[in-house]
Amino acid sequence: MSLISKYLLSKFLKNFFIILFSLELFFVGLDFLQILKRLPDSANLQVLYLLYNAFFTLTITLPLSLVFAWVLTLVVLIKSNELVAFYSLGAQKKFIYKPILKVSTFLLTSLFLLQATPLAYSYDQKSKIIHGDYFTTFKSDIFLKYNDYFVYFKKLLPLEKKAEGIHIYKLEKGNVIESIVAEKAFFQNNRWYVLDAKVTQKPQNITWEDSKLEISYEKFLYTLEGFKPKILDTVYESKTKYSIIDAVSALSLLSNQDINTDQIRASLYYEIVSAYFSIPILLLVFVFAGANGRTFNFASFTTASIFGTLVIWGLFFMLNKLSFGGILLPELSILLPFFIWIILSTIIFIKKST
Repeated sequence: MSLISKYLLSKFLKNFFIILFSLELFFVGLDFLQILKRLPDSANLQVLYLLYNAFFTLTITLPLSLVFAWVLTLVVLIKSNELVAFYSLGAQKKFIYKPILKVSTFLLTSLFLLQATPLAYSYDQKSKIIHGDYFTTFKSDIFLKYNDYFVYFKKLLPLEKKAEGIHIYKLEKGNVIESIVAEKAFFQNNRWYVLDAKVTQKPQNITWEDSKLEISYEKFLYTLEGFKPKILDTVYESKTKYSIIDAVSALSLLSNQDINTDQIRASLYYEIVSAYFSIPILLLVFVFAGANGRTFNFASFTTASIFGTLVIWGLFFMLNKLSFGGILLPELSILLPFFIWIILSTIIFIKKST
């Protein structure tokens, strides 16, 4: 790494962490003061609320902080004529923005990968603390379709991977041909194991003389392979946000079930967009920044950069809400605008650079 790159990164990262800490402190602190009366008296739950809220806010503040820090760094470099000095020493433009782009991509990718962990449900967890449901670990009365089965769980315990009050109905050509009723079942080795099950089978060819229901009792049987309890919990809750792993698993599970997956796809796409929408902005901010501090309008540059960043972020946020509400397809409202944004910003960057 060149000396110029090290110098630029030291300034950029210093501004980045200052801005990030300030935004986190502002949003988390303001929210905590507003919600303090509704929080439980337990200090542990209050600390957990702060931690969950801090990570949830980080998904918003980190991309914004990268842009704001880059704007501030450029303003300082231009004002002190350091940017002109770099060019005078023979530094090309790509040597100025490439280190910033690489570090920003690394930080955004780290944030994106964190969305594959349980931290992705920070908003849901902090909401549970507010409503006193943090220690509630079961869901009741779940009824879903899976392949040729309709499944009813009276009680689902996703953390323990157990279910109680199980009714499983197998369909063939629109007719129920088998039912499994049991009190308990548990999930292991990617399948459900049902205990003490009553199995009722309907004959395939029904005649008046000899047709009868075949009833048997099984101590132990397995069924519903791949029907994961965590995904059941996630889909049942109709969450506005899914972890990457749960979203991909839910899509693979439900894609062939004639079940609407718009919300899951919208959540998955938005996690990608919210992580990387600021990368083109970093390039545009640099290409519109002047080198001469005497003729450069700092106020207009700073205002336009900050306002433009907030507008772009707000636009993608609005499109995500429209997608999640089922008004627009996620592919048309999130992915397509994101690709258009990347192509448009690339064209502008190339034209301004030449």
